[in-house]
Amino acid sequence: MRIGKQDNAFTAIATSDADSITVRGFDLCDELIGKTDFTDYFWLLVTGKNPSETQKMMTNACMVAIAEHGLVPSVQAARMTLAAGPDAWQGAMSAGLLGMGSVVAGSSETAGRFIAEVLADAKENGGDMDAAAIKAIEHLKATKQKAPGLGHPQHSSGDPRANVLLALADKHGVSGDNIEMLRVLAKHAPEIIKRPLPINVSGAIPAVMLDAGWPLEAMKGIPLLARAAGLVAHLFEESQRSIGFIMSHKADVAIEYDGPVSAKNKAK
Repeated sequence: MRIGKQDNAFTAIATSDADSITVRGFDLCDELIGKTDFTDYFWLLVTGKNPSETQKMMTNACMVAIAEHGLVPSVQAARMTLAAGPDAWQGAMSAGLLGMGSVVAGSSETAGRFIAEVLADAKENGGDMDAAAIKAIEHLKATKQKAPGLGHPQHSSGDPRANVLLALADKHGVSGDNIEMLRVLAKHAPEIIKRPLPINVSGAIPAVMLDAGWPLEAMKGIPLLARAAGLVAHLFEESQRSIGFIMSHKADVAIEYDGPVSAKNKAK
């Protein structure tokens, strides 16, 4: 059964024949292996173009900022999966990556789309970023939604990772409309929503990457690739000194049952 469009049967990423492997127009063995680093290669694979030194530097900075985040739910899922199946690294990695949704790590994509939408609204209405930002934040407040890319439960005075990324973007001439819009949103949000809402790393990453030239549609790939590195570290440690079952036990102890009681237990 035919499903979906059938008239675009092409890929521009890679091909091979008996004598060579071609990736984005480059010979893999003669021109890439040993001659390009992974961040360059990642950018080339996704966009079809080699990054500039500044684009590579900002990509590296963003991925270093987000690669490790402690025992967040996605890491716990990965470690407990490996504890239950020590030979299944691929399953444990998958468990961790599948746990990266709109709240953890995937929030960079959400923030990027929000910034892009508010910026587009500003450009359609005379370029007034302040008006567009106020309108967007008031809508979030009215609909009881969180402000993407703003606020942090621990760093209420400012996310240090975001501050470093934005400072790097300023220093290296990357800062453009997306970073400006993020800063305008951060200026108005606390007054409208009535609580501290500093720029967080999930807001800084998409703003920086968009201004650096990274496609919005591939934004989720930045935290996914970065967190994959962090998961490898956690899974290697899990294989050496397991805490997966300890975390499982602690959850049992911490969570109290408040459901119906059986007739047998009522009689006790």
